[in-house]
Amino acid sequence: MSGLLADFLDPLLTDPVVADLIGTKVELQAMLSYEVALAEAEAEWGIISKEAAAHIVKSARSFAPDLVRLSVATLRDGVVVTDFVKQLKVHVGPPCADWVHFGATSQDVTDTVLAMKLRGVLDLFDQRLVALLGALDRLATEFGATELMGRTRMQAAIPITVGDRLAVWRGLVERGHVALGPVRAHMLVVSLAGPAGTSERFGSKINDIRHSLAGCLKLGVPDYVPHAARDRIAALGNWLSQVTGALGKIGQDIALMAQNELGEMALEGGGTSSAMAHKQNPVRAEVLVALARFNAVQVSGLHQALVHEQERSGAAWTLEWLVLPQMLNATGIALVHADALLGSIRRMGK
Repeated sequence: MSGLLADFLDPLLTDPVVADLIGTKVELQAMLSYEVALAEAEAEWGIISKEAAAHIVKSARSFAPDLVRLSVATLRDGVVVTDFVKQLKVHVGPPCADWVHFGATSQDVTDTVLAMKLRGVLDLFDQRLVALLGALDRLATEFGATELMGRTRMQAAIPITVGDRLAVWRGLVERGHVALGPVRAHMLVVSLAGPAGTSERFGSKINDIRHSLAGCLKLGVPDYVPHAARDRIAALGNWLSQVTGALGKIGQDIALMAQNELGEMALEGGGTSSAMAHKQNPVRAEVLVALARFNAVQVSGLHQALVHEQERSGAAWTLEWLVLPQMLNATGIALVHADALLGSIRRMGK
């Protein structure tokens, strides 16, 4: 969201760590890594010569793309890879330039680059989820035995303990953490299928080349052509919404518990009002609810992007680029706020 909001909203709604992990610098390096690994994999299986691959690898070390030209070309072509490859071929020079990007297409590069960027993001989310589980365990140790009024349909029901409510919160976070494993396995895969998904330049060697490419990039190999089969992208969106939904539920409960009329929660710091000095608004709790609702809306966009016409789609692909970074950011900053919010709790229960 950075750049779309006023600067002073960035600390509230933008995760700078996620922004760095999916930003321009990382993307450009990942594209170059793909092209180098592709040349090495193709040379290993005799598609291009070892000499050509060695020259491409050596040339790549000194390659610095023209960012202004990339921006102009992306507006024209709808994808950055086309001009990136053109610039790289010029840098490599004849005759080896003909073997740069051989047999691949722009979507092979872009989808694999997404996987490479997501590796860092998902590692980050993994760490943050583990930290949240630890924070919930500490709260359970400190306040778990305290009596609390259970509420159904926002009305007083029967007495429970703080531990009972915390168990629900922890279960949501833990199941989100467990579900990260399959998401990681499905998303962190290489793509090499060529312009129409038929891998026509590689013949019977395609599986060997894919495995070599994946090995170089430390990714998995899918058992299908991913160009127009986007269920893994939708599944990632589902997971991101699941995580922010879990955190939104925690935020909603905390906001209700902190109400003056209930007084079941004491929070430290923040939440002042410009007009009412006595107020202490549960800001982070409210933001968690907002981010949960935001991702719940955005995930429908990724389901719209499941409709990739024929072998490849420009419109659906572009929709993914619009939606997914925002969902990653929302999830990242929600995890940051959740950790700070749980750490600010000074009392639970009466």
